[in-house]
Amino acid sequence: MSTTACLCSEEKVLEILSKYHDGKSEYLIPILQDVQEVFGYLPEESLDKIASHVHLSPTKVFGVATFYNQFRLIPMGKHTIKVCRGTACHVRGSKQILDSFAMELNVAPGGTTEDGNFTLETVACIGACSIAPVITIDEDFHGHLLPGDVPKLIKQYKEEA
Repeated sequence: MSTTACLCSEEKVLEILSKYHDGKSEYLIPILQDVQEVFGYLPEESLDKIASHVHLSPTKVFGVATFYNQFRLIPMGKHTIKVCRGTACHVRGSKQILDSFAMELNVAPGGTTEDGNFTLETVACIGACSIAPVITIDEDFHGHLLPGDVPKLIKQYKEEA
């Protein structure tokens, strides 16, 4: 990251922290939420500043940030693929769908591709069991999938990028 980008990031974090001027530790989660809303994730360099502001150790702040699913420590891709792992989807082959995405994108679940185009996630249930196995890419639902459908879907969303 360039020095200019770091300064801009630092200024944004300091601006967020200024809203919580008395630095109470109970503000930790709202601060983390605000920082993530601005950056799309929690930049590592922001965690130390947050820790200092709320008078907690960096380890404690990191622990909170990694405990809650809502927080991300790495940037999200342009497109987010969520593979349902609920019972109906599992029975109908969602593990093979997940494995196909992981292999095609060369990324593990929870990760983002090197080019920043895709983040691959699993979810407990999407709530569309009638079209299992089902995934979402961004806000689009794709059901009745087979592993062979994966390359075509990836190509479609790469072209939209």
